[in-house]
Amino acid sequence: MDNKLVIAKQDNKIISAFFEGRDLVQVSLNPTEDSGILGNIYLGKVKNIVKNINAAFIEIADGRMCYYSMSENRYPIMVKEQTNYDQDGKLEQVKIKTGDELIVQVSKEDVKTKAPVVSSNINLTGRYVALTYGKSTIGVSTKIADDKERQRLKNIAKRFENKEYGFIIRTNAAYMPQETIMDELQKLITSYENIKTYGVHKSRFSLLYQTPPGYICDIRDGYAENVDEFITDDRELYHQIKDYLEEYQPEDLAKLRFYEDALLSLTNLYGINDKLNDALRPMVWLKSGGSIVIQPTEALTVIDVNTGKAVAGKKKVQETFLKVNLEAAKEIAKQIRLRNLSGIIIIDFIDLELEKDKKHLMEVLDGYFKLDPVKTTLVDMTSLGLVEVTRKKVRKPLYEQVRD
Repeated sequence: MDNKLVIAKQDNKIISAFFEGRDLVQVSLNPTEDSGILGNIYLGKVKNIVKNINAAFIEIADGRMCYYSMSENRYPIMVKEQTNYDQDGKLEQVKIKTGDELIVQVSKEDVKTKAPVVSSNINLTGRYVALTYGKSTIGVSTKIADDKERQRLKNIAKRFENKEYGFIIRTNAAYMPQETIMDELQKLITSYENIKTYGVHKSRFSLLYQTPPGYICDIRDGYAENVDEFITDDRELYHQIKDYLEEYQPEDLAKLRFYEDALLSLTNLYGINDKLNDALRPMVWLKSGGSIVIQPTEALTVIDVNTGKAVAGKKKVQETFLKVNLEAAKEIAKQIRLRNLSGIIIIDFIDLELEKDKKHLMEVLDGYFKLDPVKTTLVDMTSLGLVEVTRKKVRKPLYEQVRD
Protein backbone atom coordinates (compact mmCIF):
# COMPACT_ATOMS: atom_id res chain seq x y z
CA MET A 1 0.00 0.00 0.00
CA ASP A 2 1.48 3.33 -1.09
CA ASN A 3 1.61 6.12 1.47
CA LYS A 4 1.58 9.65 0.09
CA LEU A 5 1.81 13.16 1.50
CA VAL A 6 -0.24 15.39 -0.80
CA ILE A 7 0.56 19.11 -0.51
CA ALA A 8 -1.59 21.54 -2.50
CA LYS A 9 -2.84 25.12 -2.50
CA GLN A 10 -6.56 25.80 -2.49
CA ASP A 11 -8.12 29.23 -2.10
CA ASN A 12 -5.99 30.90 0.60
CA LYS A 13 -4.79 27.71 2.31
CA ILE A 14 -2.08 25.09 1.93
CA ILE A 15 -3.46 21.60 2.47
CA SER A 16 -1.13 18.88 3.72
CA ALA A 17 -2.88 15.50 3.56
CA PHE A 18 -1.37 12.15 4.53
CA PHE A 19 -2.88 9.15 2.71
CA GLU A 20 -2.46 5.46 3.42
CA GLY A 21 -3.59 4.13 0.06
CA ARG A 22 -6.82 6.07 -0.63
CA ASP A 23 -7.57 6.54 3.07
CA LEU A 24 -7.01 10.05 4.48
CA VAL A 25 -5.27 9.54 7.83
CA GLN A 26 -4.12 13.02 8.84
CA VAL A 27 -4.59 16.51 7.42
CA SER A 28 -3.62 20.07 8.25
CA LEU A 29 -4.54 23.40 6.69
CA ASN A 30 -2.39 26.51 6.92
CA PRO A 31 -2.96 29.98 5.45
CA THR A 32 -0.79 30.68 2.39
CA GLU A 33 0.35 33.80 4.22
CA ASP A 34 1.05 31.95 7.46
CA SER A 35 0.52 34.29 10.40
CA GLY A 36 0.89 31.57 13.04
CA ILE A 37 3.30 32.35 15.87
CA LEU A 38 3.53 28.95 17.60
CA GLY A 39 7.19 28.07 18.14
CA ASN A 40 8.45 31.52 17.12
CA ILE A 41 11.08 33.15 19.33
CA TYR A 42 10.95 36.88 20.12
CA LEU A 43 12.76 39.48 22.16
CA GLY A 44 9.89 40.53 24.40
CA LYS A 45 9.34 43.08 27.14
CA VAL A 46 7.79 42.51 30.57
CA LYS A 47 4.74 44.76 30.56
CA ASN A 48 3.41 43.95 34.01
CA ILE A 49 3.58 41.32 36.75
CA VAL A 50 0.53 39.81 38.47
CA LYS A 51 1.83 38.58 41.83
CA ASN A 52 -1.30 36.78 43.03
CA ILE A 53 -1.08 34.30 40.12
CA ASN A 54 2.74 34.39 39.94
CA ALA A 55 2.62 35.37 36.28
CA ALA A 56 3.68 38.15 33.98
CA PHE A 57 2.43 39.57 30.70
CA ILE A 58 5.10 39.82 28.03
CA GLU A 59 4.74 42.06 25.00
CA ILE A 60 6.19 40.43 21.86
CA ALA A 61 4.90 42.99 19.35
CA ASP A 62 3.38 46.42 19.66
CA GLY A 63 0.31 45.80 21.83
CA ARG A 64 0.42 41.97 21.56
CA MET A 65 0.44 40.56 25.09
CA CYS A 66 1.31 36.99 26.08
CA TYR A 67 0.91 35.07 29.32
CA TYR A 68 4.13 34.01 31.07
CA SER A 69 4.17 31.69 34.10
CA MET A 70 6.96 32.76 36.46
CA SER A 71 6.91 29.45 38.35
CA GLU A 72 7.49 27.45 35.15
CA ASN A 73 10.20 29.75 33.79
CA ARG A 74 13.07 29.96 36.24
CA TYR A 75 15.97 30.70 33.86
CA PRO A 76 15.06 33.62 31.56
CA ILE A 77 17.63 34.77 29.00
CA MET A 78 17.65 38.51 29.57
CA VAL A 79 19.14 41.58 27.95
CA LYS A 80 22.10 42.97 29.95
CA GLU A 81 22.13 39.92 32.22
CA GLN A 82 24.77 37.21 32.14
CA THR A 83 23.84 33.54 32.54
CA ASN A 84 24.83 32.68 36.10
CA TYR A 85 25.48 29.32 37.74
CA ASP A 86 25.25 28.20 41.35
CA GLN A 87 28.04 26.42 43.28
CA ASP A 88 26.96 23.07 41.79
CA GLY A 89 27.40 24.42 38.27
CA LYS A 90 23.67 24.53 37.57
CA LEU A 91 21.73 27.42 36.11
CA GLU A 92 20.81 30.02 38.72
CA GLN A 93 17.24 31.24 38.96
CA VAL A 94 16.54 34.82 37.90
CA LYS A 95 13.57 36.96 38.86
CA ILE A 96 12.11 39.23 36.22
CA LYS A 97 10.60 42.67 36.81
CA THR A 98 8.51 45.14 34.83
CA GLY A 99 10.49 46.65 31.97
CA ASP A 100 12.91 43.74 31.57
CA GLU A 101 13.60 42.47 28.06
CA LEU A 102 14.01 38.74 27.57
CA ILE A 103 13.99 36.01 24.93
CA VAL A 104 10.72 34.04 24.86
CA GLN A 105 9.20 31.34 22.68
CA VAL A 106 5.47 30.99 21.94
CA SER A 107 4.41 27.64 23.45
CA LYS A 108 0.64 28.04 22.92
CA GLU A 109 -1.23 30.17 20.42
CA ASP A 110 -4.15 32.33 21.49
CA VAL A 111 -7.45 30.49 21.90
CA LYS A 112 -10.63 32.59 21.78
CA THR A 113 -10.36 34.91 24.81
CA LYS A 114 -7.04 33.49 26.06
CA ALA A 115 -3.77 35.21 25.21
CA PRO A 116 -0.84 33.31 23.69
CA VAL A 117 1.50 31.62 26.18
CA VAL A 118 5.24 32.29 26.02
CA SER A 119 8.11 30.55 27.76
CA SER A 120 11.79 31.05 28.50
CA ASN A 121 12.28 27.30 28.16
CA ILE A 122 13.45 27.51 24.56
CA ASN A 123 12.85 24.36 22.53
CA LEU A 124 14.49 23.92 19.13
CA THR A 125 13.16 20.93 17.22
CA GLY A 126 14.99 18.98 14.55
CA ARG A 127 13.98 15.84 12.74
CA TYR A 128 15.78 13.52 15.16
CA VAL A 129 16.45 15.61 18.27
CA ALA A 130 14.97 18.54 20.19
CA LEU A 131 17.20 20.89 22.21
CA THR A 132 15.66 22.02 25.52
CA TYR A 133 17.10 25.08 27.28
CA GLY A 134 16.83 25.10 31.09
CA LYS A 135 16.64 21.33 31.36
CA SER A 136 20.00 19.61 31.07
CA THR A 137 18.76 16.01 31.08
CA ILE A 138 18.76 13.68 28.06
CA GLY A 139 15.49 11.91 27.31
CA VAL A 140 14.48 9.37 24.69
CA SER A 141 11.05 9.04 23.11
CA THR A 142 8.96 6.39 24.85
CA LYS A 143 7.98 5.11 21.40
CA ILE A 144 11.51 3.70 21.06
CA ALA A 145 11.11 0.44 22.99
CA ASP A 146 14.48 -1.22 22.25
CA ASP A 147 16.59 -0.70 25.41
CA LYS A 148 19.87 -1.20 23.56
CA GLU A 149 18.91 1.41 20.95
CA ARG A 150 17.75 3.84 23.64
CA GLN A 151 21.13 3.58 25.34
CA ARG A 152 23.00 4.04 22.03
CA LEU A 153 21.06 7.24 21.34
CA LYS A 154 21.64 8.54 24.86
CA ASN A 155 25.37 7.93 24.52
CA ILE A 156 25.46 9.94 21.28
CA ALA A 157 23.70 12.90 22.92
CA LYS A 158 25.92 12.72 26.03
CA ARG A 159 28.85 13.86 23.90
CA PHE A 160 27.10 17.24 23.67
CA GLU A 161 26.10 17.53 27.34
CA ASN A 162 25.86 21.09 28.65
CA LYS A 163 24.73 22.67 31.93
CA GLU A 164 22.40 25.07 30.09
CA TYR A 165 20.45 22.68 27.89
CA GLY A 166 19.53 19.06 27.33
CA PHE A 167 18.08 16.96 24.54
CA ILE A 168 15.05 14.87 23.75
CA ILE A 169 15.78 12.10 21.25
CA ARG A 170 12.79 11.85 18.91
CA THR A 171 11.21 8.67 17.54
CA ASN A 172 12.66 9.37 14.08
CA ALA A 173 16.18 8.90 15.47
CA ALA A 174 15.76 5.16 16.04
CA TYR A 175 18.46 3.17 14.17
CA MET A 176 19.73 6.25 12.32
CA PRO A 177 23.50 6.54 11.74
CA GLN A 178 25.47 8.21 14.51
CA GLU A 179 26.90 10.81 12.12
CA THR A 180 23.43 11.92 11.03
CA ILE A 181 22.28 12.48 14.62
CA MET A 182 25.51 14.21 15.63
CA ASP A 183 25.26 16.54 12.65
CA GLU A 184 21.77 17.62 13.70
CA LEU A 185 22.81 18.02 17.33
CA GLN A 186 25.55 20.40 16.26
CA LYS A 187 23.15 22.41 14.07
CA LEU A 188 20.68 22.78 16.94
CA ILE A 189 23.43 23.91 19.32
CA THR A 190 24.66 26.47 16.78
CA SER A 191 21.11 27.81 16.35
CA TYR A 192 20.69 28.07 20.11
CA GLU A 193 24.02 29.86 20.58
CA ASN A 194 23.17 32.33 17.81
CA ILE A 195 19.77 33.10 19.31
CA LYS A 196 21.21 33.57 22.79
CA THR A 197 24.34 35.49 21.80
CA TYR A 198 22.93 37.81 19.16
CA GLY A 199 19.25 37.86 20.14
CA VAL A 200 19.80 40.01 23.23
CA HIS A 201 21.38 42.71 21.05
CA LYS A 202 18.41 42.95 18.70
CA SER A 203 15.78 45.67 18.98
CA ARG A 204 12.72 45.06 21.15
CA PHE A 205 10.02 42.81 19.60
CA SER A 206 12.46 41.34 17.07
CA LEU A 207 11.59 37.92 15.64
CA LEU A 208 14.69 35.85 16.43
CA TYR A 209 13.51 32.48 15.09
CA GLN A 210 10.56 31.48 12.94
CA THR A 211 9.06 28.01 12.89
CA PRO A 212 9.07 26.43 9.40
CA PRO A 213 5.72 26.36 7.54
CA GLY A 214 3.26 23.69 8.65
CA TYR A 215 3.69 21.51 5.56
CA ILE A 216 7.47 21.48 6.07
CA CYS A 217 6.94 20.47 9.72
CA ASP A 218 4.74 17.61 8.48
CA ILE A 219 7.64 16.32 6.39
CA ARG A 220 10.12 16.83 9.23
CA ASP A 221 8.03 15.41 12.06
CA GLY A 222 7.78 11.80 11.05
CA TYR A 223 6.12 11.48 7.66
CA ALA A 224 9.34 10.86 5.78
CA GLU A 225 9.87 7.40 7.28
CA ASN A 226 6.34 6.29 6.37
CA VAL A 227 5.81 8.04 3.04
CA ASP A 228 6.65 6.72 -0.40
CA GLU A 229 5.97 10.04 -2.18
CA PHE A 230 5.64 13.74 -1.46
CA ILE A 231 3.36 15.11 -4.20
CA THR A 232 2.46 18.69 -5.06
CA ASP A 233 1.01 20.43 -8.12
CA ASP A 234 2.24 23.90 -7.15
CA ARG A 235 5.61 25.03 -8.51
CA GLU A 236 6.37 27.36 -5.61
CA LEU A 237 5.64 24.66 -3.03
CA TYR A 238 7.65 22.14 -5.04
CA HIS A 239 10.77 24.32 -4.98
CA GLN A 240 10.36 25.17 -1.27
CA ILE A 241 10.06 21.47 -0.39
CA LYS A 242 12.99 20.63 -2.67
CA ASP A 243 15.18 23.28 -1.00
CA TYR A 244 14.27 21.95 2.45
CA LEU A 245 14.96 18.31 1.51
CA GLU A 246 18.28 19.16 -0.14
CA GLU A 247 19.50 20.90 3.02
CA TYR A 248 17.98 18.78 5.80
CA GLN A 249 16.78 15.46 4.36
CA PRO A 250 18.71 14.71 1.16
CA GLU A 251 17.99 11.00 1.58
CA ASP A 252 14.29 11.73 0.91
CA LEU A 253 14.74 13.96 -2.13
CA ALA A 254 13.91 11.13 -4.54
CA LYS A 255 10.43 10.87 -2.99
CA LEU A 256 9.43 14.34 -4.18
CA ARG A 257 7.18 14.41 -7.29
CA PHE A 258 5.55 17.21 -9.22
CA TYR A 259 2.02 16.40 -10.44
CA GLU A 260 0.94 17.86 -13.78
CA ASP A 261 -2.57 17.47 -15.20
CA ALA A 262 -4.45 20.43 -16.61
CA LEU A 263 -7.78 18.57 -16.48
CA LEU A 264 -7.69 17.14 -12.95
CA SER A 265 -6.29 18.95 -9.93
CA LEU A 266 -4.45 17.10 -7.18
CA THR A 267 -7.16 17.88 -4.62
CA ASN A 268 -9.85 16.48 -6.93
CA LEU A 269 -7.77 13.42 -7.80
CA TYR A 270 -7.64 12.46 -4.11
CA GLY A 271 -11.14 13.74 -3.25
CA ILE A 272 -9.70 15.88 -0.50
CA ASN A 273 -12.66 18.29 -0.24
CA ASP A 274 -15.18 15.47 0.20
CA LYS A 275 -12.97 13.81 2.79
CA LEU A 276 -12.58 17.11 4.67
CA ASN A 277 -16.36 17.55 4.74
CA ASP A 278 -16.74 14.04 6.14
CA ALA A 279 -14.15 14.82 8.83
CA LEU A 280 -16.18 17.82 10.00
CA ARG A 281 -19.49 15.99 10.41
CA PRO A 282 -20.39 15.13 14.02
CA MET A 283 -21.70 11.64 13.16
CA VAL A 284 -19.67 8.78 11.73
CA TRP A 285 -21.43 5.55 10.73
CA LEU A 286 -19.87 2.17 11.48
CA LYS A 287 -20.10 -0.85 9.15
CA SER A 288 -21.99 -2.78 11.83
CA GLY A 289 -24.82 -0.23 11.75
CA GLY A 290 -23.70 1.54 14.91
CA SER A 291 -22.38 5.09 14.97
CA ILE A 292 -20.18 7.50 16.89
CA VAL A 293 -21.01 11.15 17.56
CA ILE A 294 -18.13 13.59 18.12
CA GLN A 295 -18.86 16.87 19.92
CA PRO A 296 -15.97 19.23 20.72
CA THR A 297 -16.62 21.78 23.48
CA GLU A 298 -14.42 24.52 24.92
CA ALA A 299 -13.33 22.36 27.87
CA LEU A 300 -13.16 18.89 26.31
CA THR A 301 -14.33 16.63 23.49
CA VAL A 302 -17.17 14.15 24.03
CA ILE A 303 -17.51 11.02 21.87
CA ASP A 304 -20.65 8.91 22.16
CA VAL A 305 -20.94 5.37 20.78
CA ASN A 306 -24.44 4.26 19.72
CA THR A 307 -25.71 0.81 18.71
CA GLY A 308 -28.05 2.13 16.00
CA LYS A 309 -29.17 -0.75 13.82
CA ALA A 310 -26.44 -3.07 15.10
CA VAL A 311 -28.65 -4.85 17.66
CA ALA A 312 -31.72 -5.37 15.50
CA GLY A 313 -32.80 -9.01 15.83
CA LYS A 314 -29.66 -10.00 17.76
CA LYS A 315 -29.98 -12.45 20.66
CA LYS A 316 -26.48 -12.25 22.13
CA VAL A 317 -26.69 -8.56 22.96
CA GLN A 318 -23.52 -8.31 25.07
CA GLU A 319 -21.45 -9.94 22.32
CA THR A 320 -22.92 -7.46 19.87
CA PHE A 321 -22.16 -4.54 22.22
CA LEU A 322 -18.51 -5.65 22.47
CA LYS A 323 -18.25 -6.05 18.71
CA VAL A 324 -19.65 -2.56 18.09
CA ASN A 325 -17.38 -1.06 20.78
CA LEU A 326 -14.29 -2.67 19.25
CA GLU A 327 -15.23 -1.35 15.81
CA ALA A 328 -15.89 2.06 17.35
CA ALA A 329 -12.50 2.01 19.15
CA LYS A 330 -10.66 1.72 15.83
CA GLU A 331 -12.76 4.47 14.22
CA ILE A 332 -12.40 6.77 17.25
CA ALA A 333 -8.59 6.51 17.18
CA LYS A 334 -8.71 7.28 13.45
CA GLN A 335 -11.06 10.28 13.88
CA ILE A 336 -9.08 11.77 16.77
CA ARG A 337 -5.96 11.82 14.62
CA LEU A 338 -7.76 12.96 11.46
CA ARG A 339 -9.59 15.80 13.25
CA ASN A 340 -6.52 16.62 15.36
CA LEU A 341 -8.51 16.58 18.59
CA SER A 342 -6.48 17.28 21.72
CA GLY A 343 -6.74 17.95 25.44
CA ILE A 344 -9.29 15.96 27.42
CA ILE A 345 -11.43 13.49 25.46
CA ILE A 346 -14.29 11.56 27.11
CA ILE A 347 -15.64 8.46 25.33
CA ASP A 348 -19.01 6.97 26.26
CA PHE A 349 -18.91 3.41 24.94
CA ILE A 350 -21.92 1.09 25.01
CA ASP A 351 -22.20 -0.40 28.52
CA LEU A 352 -20.52 -3.77 28.97
CA GLU A 353 -21.38 -6.11 31.82
CA LEU A 354 -18.33 -8.39 31.91
CA GLU A 355 -15.04 -7.07 33.32
CA LYS A 356 -13.06 -9.15 30.83
CA ASP A 357 -14.87 -7.41 27.96
CA LYS A 358 -14.12 -3.99 29.44
CA LYS A 359 -10.46 -4.92 29.86
CA HIS A 360 -10.26 -6.23 26.29
CA LEU A 361 -11.83 -3.03 24.94
CA MET A 362 -9.34 -0.86 26.83
CA GLU A 363 -6.36 -2.92 25.61
CA VAL A 364 -7.51 -2.69 21.99
CA LEU A 365 -8.16 1.06 22.26
CA ASP A 366 -4.74 1.64 23.84
CA GLY A 367 -3.11 -0.31 21.00
CA TYR A 368 -4.71 1.99 18.43
CA PHE A 369 -3.61 5.09 20.36
CA LYS A 370 0.00 3.88 20.38
CA LEU A 371 -0.02 4.16 16.55
CA ASP A 372 -0.73 7.89 16.77
CA PRO A 373 2.47 9.94 16.24
CA VAL A 374 1.07 12.53 18.67
CA LYS A 375 1.25 11.42 22.31
CA THR A 376 -2.18 10.02 23.25
CA THR A 377 -2.75 8.63 26.73
CA LEU A 378 -5.55 6.29 27.75
CA VAL A 379 -6.14 7.32 31.35
CA ASP A 380 -8.84 5.03 32.73
CA MET A 381 -12.47 3.92 32.65
CA THR A 382 -14.53 5.59 35.36
CA SER A 383 -17.10 3.86 37.57
CA LEU A 384 -19.76 5.25 35.20
CA GLY A 385 -18.10 3.49 32.26
CA LEU A 386 -16.71 6.69 30.72
CA VAL A 387 -13.25 6.37 29.16
CA GLU A 388 -10.83 9.25 29.80
CA VAL A 389 -8.20 10.10 27.19
CA THR A 390 -5.70 12.93 26.88
CA ARG A 391 -3.88 13.95 23.69
CA LYS A 392 -1.05 16.44 23.41
CA LYS A 393 -1.95 19.64 21.58
CA VAL A 394 0.32 20.22 18.62
CA ARG A 395 -1.89 22.35 16.38
CA LYS A 396 -5.42 23.66 16.28
CA PRO A 397 -8.16 21.08 15.70
CA LEU A 398 -9.25 20.60 12.10
CA TYR A 399 -12.55 22.45 12.52
CA GLU A 400 -10.65 25.56 13.67
CA GLN A 401 -8.12 25.26 10.83
CA VAL A 402 -10.95 25.18 8.29
CA ARG A 403 -12.69 28.15 9.90
CA ASP A 404 -9.61 30.40 10.22
